[in-house]
Amino acid sequence: MRPPLLYHAIAGSSWPLIHGLFRLRVRGRENLPVAGGYVLACNHVSNLDPWPLGLPLWPRRWLRFMAKAELYWWPARYVLDGAGAFPVHRGVGDREAIETGVRLAREGNVVVMFPEGTRREKGVVKKHVARPRSGAARIALEAGVPLAPAAVAGTDRLLTLGPLRVAYGEPVDIDDLRAIEDVRHASQEATGRLMERIAELEATL
Repeated sequence: MRPPLLYHAIAGSSWPLIHGLFRLRVRGRENLPVAGGYVLACNHVSNLDPWPLGLPLWPRRWLRFMAKAELYWWPARYVLDGAGAFPVHRGVGDREAIETGVRLAREGNVVVMFPEGTRREKGVVKKHVARPRSGAARIALEAGVPLAPAAVAGTDRLLTLGPLRVAYGEPVDIDDLRAIEDVRHASQEATGRLMERIAELEATL
């Protein structure tokens, strides 16, 4: 699906900044499906990760981000909605968010997930700890769409104007897991494969 006006406005206005000042370098775009919905799963080092992750695919694809429900306060919710995000309540098994992700993927959207659930390095103690969660794999399995890995680097060094790097990988092979009736087991196995591919991509950045 095509991005809405707000998405275009944010991407267009930030393109010179991210490619110029922060020297964004991207590889692997050819690995991603050119049409149809899929789940794009990435490592998570900063709240700004969606920015370099989505911009290289603009204007062709509109990324739909699963965002933590705590961010949905006025007026931020209007920006999040316009940018394609949808809320998830972390730590409570938010079935509604999973169902929304499945529906969006089936409708042809790119659903973006950060399997670690929260930023890996924080600098302060927070409630949620970064560890792999199976939501991305579950959405891909239930929606019957590809599960593509990605990695970002540099979003935690913006104050030093460090370069931004993004790598997209080929979809993870999970076709053998789609027939397994135990969705939880299949999702956990798929998540293990996914995190291995994300780690491999991250090591190259």
